Amino acid sequence: MQDADAEGFDTISVLSDEWSAGLNRFERPGEILLLAKVDGETAGIGGITHDFVEAGYLRMRRFYVRPSFRRLGVGRQIAMHVLKHATPFNRPIILHADGPDAEMFWPTLGFVPIDRAHTTHLFRPLG
Repeated sequence: MQDADAEGFDTISVLSDEWSAGLNRFERPGEILLLAKVDGETAGIGGITHDFVEAGYLRMRRFYVRPSFRRLGVGRQIAMHVLKHATPFNRPIILHADGPDAEMFWPTLGFVPIDRAHTTHLFRPLG
């Protein structure tokens, strides 16, 4: 997705590099990577992995919605599907919101701001 690079987000290029190198394939228990399409066109991507700081946490990773698909519910649908996938694991979920739009988006899903290195928000499942 060239849109991400054009906006100054390295989300997709890092995902591609890590995938190619076998460093992150979203295949451990609890992990998932989703690609959203609208009318056959890639609209967004997002997933969840084990946190790289605390083993008991999951981390929302590589979320990106192309500009032409924003404010249409694409990001929300990806996030809700990922959260539903993570529910049986009953682990706190963290993320790093990159930019003011993302910082406003995540609290609408129940994430709360926190002060932690490489992390801006936390979600605690109700289980």
